[in-house]
Amino acid sequence: MLSRLGALLQEAVGAREPSLDLLQAFIEHWKGITHYYIESTDENTPAKKTDIPWRLKQMLDILVYEEQQQTAAGEAGPCLEYLLQHKILETLCTLGKAEYPPGMRQQVFLFFSRVLAQVQHPLLHYLSVHRPVQKLLRLGGTVPGSLTEKEEVQFTSVLCSKIQQDPELLTYILEGKKIIGRKKSSRESAAPSKDIASPKNKDSSPNSAPVRGPQLDGEDCGTQAVNDHLPAETEGSSGGHGEGNLVTSLLGLCRSKGRVALKAQENLLLLVSVASPAAATYLAQSSPCCVAIAEHLCQLYRSLPAFLDPTDIAALEGISWRLPSAPSDEASFPGKEALAAFLGWFDYCNHLITEAHMVVADTLAKAVAERLFVGTLQPQLLHVSEQTILTSTALLTAMLRQLRSPVLLQEAMTFLLSTHPGPATAEDNPRTLCEHLIGHCDHLSDEISVTTLRLFEELLQKPHEQVIHSLVLCHLEGRLYVARGSPEPENYEDNLDLEEDPYFTDGFLDSGLQPSTKPRPAPATSDGRTAVTEIVNSFLCLVPEEAKTSAFLEDTGYDTYVHDAYGLFQECSARVMPWGWPRGPSPVDPHEPERPFFEGPFLQVLFDRMARILDQPYSLNLQVTSVLSRLALFPHPHIHEYLLDPYISLAPGCRSLFSVLVRVIGDLMQRIQRVPQFPGKLLLVRRQLMGQVPGEQLDHQTLLQGVVVLEEFCKELAAIAFVKFPPHGPQMSPSPPQEGQV
Repeated sequence: MLSRLGALLQEAVGAREPSLDLLQAFIEHWKGITHYYIESTDENTPAKKTDIPWRLKQMLDILVYEEQQQTAAGEAGPCLEYLLQHKILETLCTLGKAEYPPGMRQQVFLFFSRVLAQVQHPLLHYLSVHRPVQKLLRLGGTVPGSLTEKEEVQFTSVLCSKIQQDPELLTYILEGKKIIGRKKSSRESAAPSKDIASPKNKDSSPNSAPVRGPQLDGEDCGTQAVNDHLPAETEGSSGGHGEGNLVTSLLGLCRSKGRVALKAQENLLLLVSVASPAAATYLAQSSPCCVAIAEHLCQLYRSLPAFLDPTDIAALEGISWRLPSAPSDEASFPGKEALAAFLGWFDYCNHLITEAHMVVADTLAKAVAERLFVGTLQPQLLHVSEQTILTSTALLTAMLRQLRSPVLLQEAMTFLLSTHPGPATAEDNPRTLCEHLIGHCDHLSDEISVTTLRLFEELLQKPHEQVIHSLVLCHLEGRLYVARGSPEPENYEDNLDLEEDPYFTDGFLDSGLQPSTKPRPAPATSDGRTAVTEIVNSFLCLVPEEAKTSAFLEDTGYDTYVHDAYGLFQECSARVMPWGWPRGPSPVDPHEPERPFFEGPFLQVLFDRMARILDQPYSLNLQVTSVLSRLALFPHPHIHEYLLDPYISLAPGCRSLFSVLVRVIGDLMQRIQRVPQFPGKLLLVRRQLMGQVPGEQLDHQTLLQGVVVLEEFCKELAAIAFVKFPPHGPQMSPSPPQEGQV
């Protein structure tokens, strides 16, 4: 009895002592795994039903416990050194590749992830660690929806976190060598084939001799025996660098669904945002990262149906890389899921470029521009097929709507906009993409014209000065549209009287009709600008009373536009504030000889379209006036003068927005005489457009719809002029004037 009690006490005392042979236990567990392959004959038993997962868990716990008991920080314990020296990770990688027993690859991924995450000692610098890590990466990310994708994404998460903490690890994981330009350090010194390369000089001190634990059926603890019992195609897996690596593995996982894809995208985002310039340069220039991301975007684009309705594309909003699926409450259409996947990945690329290191961001943006914009989109935008032009233009508009990254925006603007060294002439016809797109605004197909005008409207809302400069401002420089030969008058009373303007009176005398209100001469303000009240009245009084319908309906007056115009103007002003535009127009030299003025191809197309407003479809007229309203909102003095000042003295042969409208009114006043019961039909068409009465086909319906759009456009221009230059100062918010007077 006493002897048994003494034995128990001795055993308890021994348990308190730190002499517990962890190395022996570690080796025994590894021996148990290797003996399974030697002794087992059942190839169908899943790995989960064997003792392999338990033994791997015990080995992990021993490594973590050993590290916690280490007194010297940074020193590798005997078990860890044994793991590295006997290439246990290499062997496990081979077992995972063989997928024997079934499910072994899943167990290997879990073990690698847990060891790298829980062992604090730096491991990825070791050749016997980063080489099997590279091999394991090549095993994953190849088949979307594989059984191991959850373990794969967990494995890549650990690697990306380690790289974020130490960017120098990037090249070890990708290529197994140090970042280009850095000198070799002691941690890269070559080691004997059965030894390990220590990451730090202190780990190679004479006191830390290589550990030679008890042998299990041979020097390498049964590793050779394991290889002898594996399928022939997995023996001695190559250590060379194949196509697969961390980047390709992550991209493969991004093609999966749900949480796996989202986590893989977050990992890739973590990878490209490395802070080290050397690591970022390596990632951008020496890895397939940027090219692979851009190529996947192109693959998603090519998988779209050949034809998509532009209306469906425009209606699919709210697509984000975090929620790439189309909202379920929206109407379904063919290609909806493919379109949502493409727009979701484009949004992800946009987010990547925004968050990435500048070196990576520039390279990725150029890759997207080269492969998607130039290589894929441009041939379709220049195609002769109307269907191809229509779909590609609508898709480009959807991409611009999502575009937020300044770097990618710059690439998109370089792709879309031609650079003019100076004002062009009407004879100039450079075959640039921009010129082609402007030509599409006046295409024989009204649908292509509407879709392309939407593209330009989206462009005008982008915070990039090159857009408005290339399309409009470069042609207004020098104010060649203003008549030369005499000094600019201080008082506009002697400048222009609309009653004597041949544009305004053409066709009026024979019709017997007069404008709704006689325009008064425009008084000058203290700063020389035409009084805003007179400008507003000029637009409100432009449409004759016979062609107005607002007075017969509620909430259709001029004041309904003021609130929206004010918000849009404030938004536009905030966007252009960094561009340093002048507060007033540049002076005109009265002695300078007149030169021919050309408004530029963009304004030329818009003015031509505006001149045909009475003969064009309703949807096209809405889009033309919408683009012109966007232009009028810009607070540049030349744009305001050319588009919103009816009293400028135009040079011979020049036209402005107001003069185009005057000619349209002259044409209208002649044509309404040939339409019986014109006021009643006009009011009926307006109510149809507002959804108040059922739609029915009427004679002269296109003309009547054009008149409705014309009236509303004039009220919108009046509201824009009012909010841009309030009559009581910029700090006041006066009440909007009554219809027809200020």
